[in-house]
This record gives sequence, structure tokens and C-alpha cells, in this order.
Amino acid sequence: MSKLENASVLAFERKLDPSDALFYAGQWEERTASQRWPHVEVREKSVRGTISNRLKTKGPEKDPLKQDIKIENPNLQTVDVATLPHDADTLKVSFTLRVLAGVGKPSACNKADYRSKLLQTIDGYRQEYGFGELARRYATNLANGRFLWRNRVGAEQVEIHIAQWQDGAAVQSWRFDALALSLRSLESNEQVDRLGALIAEGLAGSQHVLLHIDAYVRSGNGQEVFPSQELIMDLGRGDKSKTLYMVQQGNARIAAIHSQKIGNALRTIDTWYPGAADNGPIAIEPYGVVTTQGEAYRQPKQKQDFYTLLDNWVLKDSKPDTEQQHFVIATLIRGGVFGKAD
Repeated sequence: MSKLENASVLAFERKLDPSDALFYAGQWEERTASQRWPHVEVREKSVRGTISNRLKTKGPEKDPLKQDIKIENPNLQTVDVATLPHDADTLKVSFTLRVLAGVGKPSACNKADYRSKLLQTIDGYRQEYGFGELARRYATNLANGRFLWRNRVGAEQVEIHIAQWQDGAAVQSWRFDALALSLRSLESNEQVDRLGALIAEGLAGSQHVLLHIDAYVRSGNGQEVFPSQELIMDLGRGDKSKTLYMVQQGNARIAAIHSQKIGNALRTIDTWYPGAADNGPIAIEPYGVVTTQGEAYRQPKQKQDFYTLLDNWVLKDSKPDTEQQHFVIATLIRGGVFGKAD
């Protein structure tokens, strides 16, 4: 019998599929009738600022005389902004989330024996644990409003409305006080557990799961809100220095958060990496990378990265401990291209 080897082509589709999240504005007392709230627009603002960035310490511009001249000049810039109107105190953030079945089933795999062993391994996990623990954690990040990112910070009140939709209508719903739930401990309650049970059924393929999520953030009349910022690689001199993401619907330019950023927040459930007790949960990533911290918490040399754990499990029948099994399955739910490198 030939030795089992990794597939050079191996890919998985994501199983939590969020839409972009669109911004609307209204009054907190009217949030139960928010269907006609106007959208939040992205608009330009030109400002006369000052130079406050750290100066270069290499090259001709390190000359103190030239620096003195430069830093006294005004810093003229054009940026995008998004704010609540002055007659509205509440931001509404709306998106949908599909929960898809087929966890661990590759969308592409060029080795039949590897695929068979992989499916056998994932089925063993499913029979032993189900998807309950992972689904409860995803549900917690819906309930605590982690997907709001900066919009959650400093808010007076945050309420999350979630409804399961079938045939174009809501069949059951939940309501959460997001600020009563910790971002750090991923704590749950009976309501969160019920939502988690539904997500687990969706991952297992027991039923079709489509969720509508509306988050209401009471932050104050006219306050700035925070859509995603676009990454523009070839920014030229004099170009707009900050471009915010928006979705064009008809003539409306609706401020929005990227679906990728929503997905990152929902999968921030990894508390099984070295140092998690001090640092808190991070997003599920093969190497535990957190770019905002400049860290990779699952270094291959520690043998706690996704590839080492998966290879040991599938190729060597060395089953990781329970927590690392959860991590591997959560990475497959995240999706990606995981084939063998040349």
C-alpha cells in the first residue's frame, strides 16, 4: 500500500457566507420600525491640517533645515467621511448570513485517497463532537456585536436583532443587548445557545439557514460612523488620502462594511493558541496571524499551526487534542486554498 501524501490541489469554500453590511440612520425609539430609515452616505471633506507624522531619518530630507520648512506647511487633504444626520442618534447596520453545509468537503482535491481519508477524519470529528462548540462561538460574536468593529466602541446602547428567514419571511427571531456580552470571554446564555444550535444545524446540513441581522448602535446625533476603508495601492500625490467603502444602489451611495471584515469578526473564536489567556480571542487563521498586532500566534515551529495539525491528523493518524481539533475544523469552515507547496 502506497504512503498517503498531501494533495497539491486542495481548496475549501467558506461555510459562513456574510453579505456586505449596509448603514442606515434613525432615532433609537423608532428602531422597531426602521424599514424606511434613510441610508448613511459617504461624502468628501477637504481639510487644512498640520504635518504630524514622524519625519524621515535617512536620505536628503533628514536635513533639519529642510524638515523645519516642511513641517510648517499646512497639510491639505481630502478624505471620505460618513456621519449620522443631526436629526438621528442611531446607526443601523444590516447584513445577511448564509450557513452552508458540507464542512470538510473540499471543493477541489486532486488525490482521491487523500480526499477519502480527509472525509473519514472530518466525519469522525462530527460524530464525536458535532458542530455545537464552534456554532455557539459564532453565535456569540453575532450577539455581542463584534462585527460592528469601531462602531461598537463608546456606544451608549447596542441592540442586535437576528431573524431566521425561510421563503422570504421570518420564522424565528432573537434580540440581544450586545454591551451585556463580553468580547473577551465569548460567554453565552440560553438565547445565544439557541442561536448556536441553529447554526450547528446549518453546518451539519440538517436545514437551510439564512439569517438577517440588524444591529442598532445609539451613538449620538451627527456622530461619525465607521464603514470599511478601501485599500488603494497606487495612491498618487494630491489624491484623496482616505476612501471609504460604499455600495451603489440606484443613485444611493450607501456606506458599508466589507463582507470579509464581517467574516473576520464572526470567526474570532480562537482561544486555543499559546498566549490566548492574556491576548483574548483571535480570528481563525492557519498561522494565527493578527496583522494589527504584527504577530503570528501559531508559528510552524510550535507545531500548533493548521498545516501541522491537519497533516498529523490525516496523514499520521495522530489526533490533536480536542481544542486543536476545533481549530482545524474552524479553519476548514473559514475556507481557503491549502494545497501542498512545491
